[in-house]
Amino acid sequence: MRCAVIISANIEWESIKPLYPEAVMGQYAYGEYFQAQLEGLPLIFFHAGWGKTASAGALQWILDHQQPDLVLNVGTCGGIVGQVERGDIVLVERTFIYDIVELMDIADVSDYYASTLDLSWLAEPDPFPVRRGLVASADADLLPNKVAFLKTKGALAADWESASLAWVAQKNNARLLILRGVSDMVDEEGGEVYKQIAMFRERTQTIMNRLIDQLPGWVRAVRS
Repeated sequence: MRCAVIISANIEWESIKPLYPEAVMGQYAYGEYFQAQLEGLPLIFFHAGWGKTASAGALQWILDHQQPDLVLNVGTCGGIVGQVERGDIVLVERTFIYDIVELMDIADVSDYYASTLDLSWLAEPDPFPVRRGLVASADADLLPNKVAFLKTKGALAADWESASLAWVAQKNNARLLILRGVSDMVDEEGGEVYKQIAMFRERTQTIMNRLIDQLPGWVRAVRS
């Protein structure tokens, strides 16, 4: 099975590169990539870049040029206080984009970019403990004034890329598994790592190590 792994944010990508010191880096349209074996499984890792635009473009390029049987996106997210706990791994089932502002009252544009991921091909039970649910995306860190709104939508967490990746995968009828580790918590008063970049780097490293270690288990859970 051909598997592609998308890493979006720069800090996330820099966190995994030391795990593969002998990897030969290549360049594609959106950034670096390399091939590696993990517990005997061949994987191709792609750096997409942060945000919705880069991730959507990178995924479409990967689907067109690599034609993988499975795409995995692993990374971090900001957890909403009361919905998840720091360190939880979220298996994304649903997504929507929450930074679209439409003032013409024509339609609910957020519905257009909302996606439900078909995970029927994933065997049960899950190979590792996860929280399944909704992750919302925006081209911004989760702002305290958005927390109450996202709670009403049932979001567990927020990130920059999941919704665009899910939307592109759905358009291509592609298998996509999104796993996001909760690196920090946000409530109506603020976020615990904002302006604390060293703390975020340390937590990102821990999360990425854990997610990479778990990749073989998730790949082997795919029904043929």
